[in-house]
Amino acid sequence: MKATCWMGRNTVEVQEVPDPRILNARDAVVRITSTAICGSDLHLYDGYIPTVKKGDILGHEFMGEVVEVGSEVSTLRVGDRVVVPFPIACGNCAACEHGLYSVCENSNPNAGLAEKLMGHSPAGIFGYSHMLGGYPGGQAEYARVPFADVGPIKIEDDLPDDQVLFLSDILPTGWMGAEMCDIKPGDVIAVWGAGPVGQFAVASAFLMGAERVISIDRFPYRLKRAERAGAETLNYEEVDILDALRDMTAGRGPDGCIDAVGMEAHHPTGLVHAYDRVKQATRMETERPHALREAIMSCRNGGTVSVIGVYGGLLDKFPMGSLMNRSLTLRSGQCHVQRYLEPLLGRIRNGDIDPSFVISHRMPLEDAPRGYEMFKNKQEECNKVILTP
Repeated sequence: MKATCWMGRNTVEVQEVPDPRILNARDAVVRITSTAICGSDLHLYDGYIPTVKKGDILGHEFMGEVVEVGSEVSTLRVGDRVVVPFPIACGNCAACEHGLYSVCENSNPNAGLAEKLMGHSPAGIFGYSHMLGGYPGGQAEYARVPFADVGPIKIEDDLPDDQVLFLSDILPTGWMGAEMCDIKPGDVIAVWGAGPVGQFAVASAFLMGAERVISIDRFPYRLKRAERAGAETLNYEEVDILDALRDMTAGRGPDGCIDAVGMEAHHPTGLVHAYDRVKQATRMETERPHALREAIMSCRNGGTVSVIGVYGGLLDKFPMGSLMNRSLTLRSGQCHVQRYLEPLLGRIRNGDIDPSFVISHRMPLEDAPRGYEMFKNKQEECNKVILTP
């Protein structure tokens, strides 16, 4: 089959690789009909996630048709149309029983690698380094899906791929980011990052009852998308964000701040940004956490900072004094996608949200290298790339 393979920093190739096969009685094999390039894939592309090997198959947002099932999979049949969550979860461990699917205790066969960096291991993830399981990803023609009786959700109606594909990751991620803010009617929420996850966080915050949502980015075309969803916008290359947020909230700051950026945050000027760039380039720091620092400093006293942007390891100059002294709550996590599948599918069916609004480009799988380059460099106002095998 054909698959998108990581070949080195800033290089992917579509190559012929062996077809996946059933390795465990709880496996399924899915023929992929739609897959996507995620913002967190760019961290792999840029070489900032450790334990990625040449030839690894990328991709964790995918859906398709079941073509084979293991003997212990009773929830799926050949021919079922499914969306596959990006975290791989067993459904039986203590974490899964508490709905914490992205920290499943059984799905990462390389847990020891993750424990060296993180203390404990999160779940295995499709196409996201050997530290997180070494599972082949979904930017391919076929994928093996472990624990197939737990993860995939069946799509039993005629909703098109474009409307349901993002249940695999970015729609639940944006939703969880807003949910962690414990939004109450009248709240003001600020979202750092107006990419697809940030756009879903904006939409989710409004659905949860926020009175105002402020979207922060530097690309006008992304800010325009946020405005179409009802957000007020700030371009951080044009204004000082802390001052602007104080002015917009009568000096209090937002009630909740969502970091939808993660480890490669950008800031146009300043010694701290230069410091981060140098330390990250020399691998002395794995993050550029400017958006996270800014979210903490901006949030109102007693408010909540919600972190859904991906971080890989260690950061410097963390404003712990602000967090502690101002009674802030910091909440974070890779999304527990399985928890949100049915509720969000219901909202799509009811017309509360049409997730396809984030799509800007569609191309065949063979064009994945061009898709990565466009998405990374924001060419042609690239917002979200869908690949069709």
